[in-house]
Amino acid sequence: MLLEGLKVVDFSAYIAGPGAAGILADWGASVIKVERPGGDNMRHVFQDLANDLGSNPTFDLDNRGKRGVVLDISKPAGRDALARLAADADVFLTNVRPVSLKRNGLDDETLRKANPRLVYAVITGYGLEGPDAHLPGFDVTAFWARSGIGYMTAPKGAEPFLRTSGVGDHTTSLATVAAILAALYERERTGQGRLVQTSLLASGVYLMGSDMAVQLKFGRVASGRPRGNPINAIANYYQSAEGRWFVHNPRGSSGGWEQFAEAAGRPDLVADERFATGKARRQNAAALAAELDKGFAALPFDEIARRLDAADLVWAPMQTPAEVATDPQIAAAGAFVEIEDGQGGTYRSPAAPARFPGADADRRPPAPRLGEHTREVLAELGYGASEIEAMFADGAAA
Repeated sequence: MLLEGLKVVDFSAYIAGPGAAGILADWGASVIKVERPGGDNMRHVFQDLANDLGSNPTFDLDNRGKRGVVLDISKPAGRDALARLAADADVFLTNVRPVSLKRNGLDDETLRKANPRLVYAVITGYGLEGPDAHLPGFDVTAFWARSGIGYMTAPKGAEPFLRTSGVGDHTTSLATVAAILAALYERERTGQGRLVQTSLLASGVYLMGSDMAVQLKFGRVASGRPRGNPINAIANYYQSAEGRWFVHNPRGSSGGWEQFAEAAGRPDLVADERFATGKARRQNAAALAAELDKGFAALPFDEIARRLDAADLVWAPMQTPAEVATDPQIAAAGAFVEIEDGQGGTYRSPAAPARFPGADADRRPPAPRLGEHTREVLAELGYGASEIEAMFADGAAA
């Protein structure tokens, strides 16, 4: 495995931090997940559902392949054990508020003084500096709303809509992995670790960076539009006779215009003076979208797909998660990995979004039970049996 021998302490909760540590674990790092008594809140995300699902794939996704430890950092023994873990680690990853870490002697300066090679990665909602750095932040607040993504992904004038969880968190997970690997590369040259920090807010701004670059340069940006009134009618969503949606994206603003009209069964549109030039098609985009709607609505999806592929146009079906799960190309792209279920079988889960031919793991161990490896890990740190039992009796470990 690529990161074999890399030791990571994951003192984070929810999604962004555990997701980053989970990717490192997928790639071979030895990751110890440290939780407070009661566990990561994501362990309990399904507890209010009417029916017990019997498992928690959301938690398992970001925590597979880790060893699990419970430490109570409100007690000296728990703080000492976590500091000793960091002293022997390559990476310490956390999304605990910096003020709490400082108060408990688990801040960057303290831990790197004891272990100068430590890469200390901290994830926050809003960054480490500035007037709002102290604020708590979640995916939907810091990433989705404040970064501008929520505004840019809704048509102008539409009410904000609810979104699924984890999009901003997992984007920040990827940014955090990149930052950690960059710091580890620097450490190979200097022998010194460093503080690296990512935030949900900055990840969101970067994700909408193409639009934001225009805003910063020109002071304005085009807003999202409803499908019936697009900026460019051939860069749009259309529906087949059965009601299946697909999206087409031209090469450039007008690439493949004639072929797209042909695929819609409307070659007559090419000669229509309203659509004769790229500029005319933009000026009359709503009318063109309506004409293309009529054409595609008369065709079965399979025929549309055949025509678009034959013309080598850039398109894709709009798929539901159920369709994604059975799409053979998605499986072939390495988007799924088998997770051991602890009973001799496996189940599928999303894979980290990179492949390493010849070094990819076929399956991954499951997420740890709460505190499953606490005694084992404390023993590896040099705690004697009586010290470990004293910590359990005191509640500093579980």
